Amino acid sequence: MTGTEGHGVDTHGSAPTLEKVAARAGVSRATVSRVVNGSPKVSDDIVARVRAAIDEMGYVPNRAARSLASRQAHAIALVIPEDTSRFIGDPFFAMLIAGINERIEDSHYVLNLMLANDDPSGKTVRYLAGGSVDGALVVSHHEMDAFLDALPGLMPVVFGGRPARSTSGGHVVDVDNFAGARTGTERLIERGCKRIATITGPLNMPGGRDRFSGWKAAIRDAGLEQGPIAEGDFTAIGGARAMRELLDSSQGFDGVFIASDLMASGAVPVVYERGLRIPQDLKVVGYDDSPAATLVEPGLTTVSQPSRRMGWIMADILLGLLAGRDVYPNEVILDTELVVRETA
Repeated sequence: MTGTEGHGVDTHGSAPTLEKVAARAGVSRATVSRVVNGSPKVSDDIVARVRAAIDEMGYVPNRAARSLASRQAHAIALVIPEDTSRFIGDPFFAMLIAGINERIEDSHYVLNLMLANDDPSGKTVRYLAGGSVDGALVVSHHEMDAFLDALPGLMPVVFGGRPARSTSGGHVVDVDNFAGARTGTERLIERGCKRIATITGPLNMPGGRDRFSGWKAAIRDAGLEQGPIAEGDFTAIGGARAMRELLDSSQGFDGVFIASDLMASGAVPVVYERGLRIPQDLKVVGYDDSPAATLVEPGLTTVSQPSRRMGWIMADILLGLLAGRDVYPNEVILDTELVVRETA
């Protein structure tokens, strides 16, 4: 076999092959094979024509055939299904990438960052399957990210956080979000709070749901009545909006568990705008112990999650899989820790 056969559906409903891509691009089958396999012996204009034909026809190379050629791109993709503003604004991603980079810097691999906020055209999957990367790390996935379902069948994949959809294959590195949120809420109970509200994370993400469940469990086990609930989006703006929603509700509360420090950094100024004091009138606990916690005055009591270590372990698992070693369990769960400051 000189090239890499593929599968997919072209515009006529049949499976595109190297021959069909070659005909569309006006080149030989061997040329298409060289482009797919990353050969430097093809001119830029030919590469562009072939890539255009691949994208147009929905051609996806077969990874098994590529493996037979023993070719490696020596590149790893970090796939983050978020928009640019969320990625740049959240310190969690910076800490995670720092851990990933720390692990791979002495390896032969480079890291390719892909922000893929939904992908109805399949462009992301075609790129990943096209031979440009050897494996993928996936972080911050939502229920609507259906394009991720295909990845474990195409290459080694490690998910940072439990996948939001039922996905066969792939390793998972996650934090015990349920236990962390429970611990944070219990701190509010220990500090005398009788009616505790929450600003949740997005409930279409497993981490958001788990933190919400941990809050509910702590309140239930303490025999308390739940305070008001507002759904946030892990952003400072979303935290401010959610806090206004809580304060505008007819339900009083004396404590609030906020499912991320970034949301807390937006929520706390709203409390002061309403003439309330922290912690005298309202006690607050956040989640992450990220640099965003330092933006809050007084200092934010929060639940620390090991984001940098999470990234390091994700990269270590993937590098092992690419080297033919699988020494980790399929699911690695990391512990959280309460960090006590002045807000609770």
